[in-house]
Amino acid sequence: MSSEPETLDGAATRRQRISAAERRESLIVAAVHEFARGGLHGTPVDRIARRVGVAQPYVFSLFGSKHALFLAAVERGFERVGDLFRGAAAGFAAGQRPDCEDVLSAMGKAYREMLSEDRDYLMLQLQSYAACDDELVRATVRRGYAALVELAQELSGADPERIDDFLRHGMALNVAAAMGVDELSATCPWVREELGLAAG
Repeated sequence: MSSEPETLDGAATRRQRISAAERRESLIVAAVHEFARGGLHGTPVDRIARRVGVAQPYVFSLFGSKHALFLAAVERGFERVGDLFRGAAAGFAAGQRPDCEDVLSAMGKAYREMLSEDRDYLMLQLQSYAACDDELVRATVRRGYAALVELAQELSGADPERIDDFLRHGMALNVAAAMGVDELSATCPWVREELGLAAG
């Protein structure tokens, strides 16, 4: 019996066979996109399945549950940031970041660029924090965050105080990017406008 998933209309696909590993990868990519918008509880698995072109039961055959698929997407988000940090560090070492004073600033600049270019990973990160009432999600997020802390230390050689500042600034960037603003300071123009205090 063929293990090839059926298309949504029930007919066996006639396209070139795609391995379960490739389907799994496609589903994680689709899950990142959909969970970024709807979160763990607001995203139907069927929507993710349709995005890839498979039936919902096939998704469960690969991941077991929506919960497991969400965790896979969250883990992919942390992997994405880790890869970004490694690439920025390597680029700085190769002289490709002359505008940065050190590895940590190169990593920070690369992260800021990612937030503006790939909103899915930003919103998925925020959705993962929002779902931390769930014990397994909380454990996954804590593990991923701790791994990024360790990676930032290894790549930069910075002291703990500087790493703390780097991470706090990163969280502020997340909030600013989510709101579509450049900064969060009390005196920045958009805050003054919202409060009706802008001159003019």
